[in-house]
Amino acid sequence: MTIIVHHLENSRSQRILWMLEELGLPYDIRHYKRDPKTMLAPRELRNVHPLGKSPVIEDDGLVVAETGAIIEYLVGKGDGRLGPPAHREAMQRWRFWLHYAEGSLMPPLFVLLVLSRIPLMGKTAMKRFQPMVDRHLDYVESELAKSPWFAGDQMTAADIIMSFPLEAARARAGLDERRPATIAWLERIHARPAYQAALAKGGPYAYA
Repeated sequence: MTIIVHHLENSRSQRILWMLEELGLPYDIRHYKRDPKTMLAPRELRNVHPLGKSPVIEDDGLVVAETGAIIEYLVGKGDGRLGPPAHREAMQRWRFWLHYAEGSLMPPLFVLLVLSRIPLMGKTAMKRFQPMVDRHLDYVESELAKSPWFAGDQMTAADIIMSFPLEAARARAGLDERRPATIAWLERIHARPAYQAALAKGGPYAYA
């Protein structure tokens, strides 16, 4: 059976397309556009999953939501490829980054985005909130300075799930050349053929 990806433009679901390209698994895309005024996902996504968010995949009648859960599902589907390394320490690093991306890094980035859209008072609040984001970016930089990929010497799904928050940080949260290891990592993932193939199929994506 071919996996169906319910893909929202400029969203976290771009990572799922990239992972499927890396794994070489067959898939079809159902494209959805954001509301031009609210920038929210369309109501049609609620017909796929009650939360009405993307990414969501369907595979042989099974509906899987949440990026981390989808990634773990696809690791299994791909016979363990891009999954945790065998070494215990590297395995724990893989698991950590898989949860850190959405659990710790994305929330302050999202708050910063919301504040940027509030006139006057939003800009003042952003200046006070930015140090929290910087603490995360400094932490990521220190870890990537130790190894080329998040779980060690090889690219894994940990790198895939970390791509969206760091691309978003590059676009709007102060990630720049002051953190060279992170910028080099972004350049490495953007150069991968599977990443480029996913971009070509996914449509509009503002962060690459």
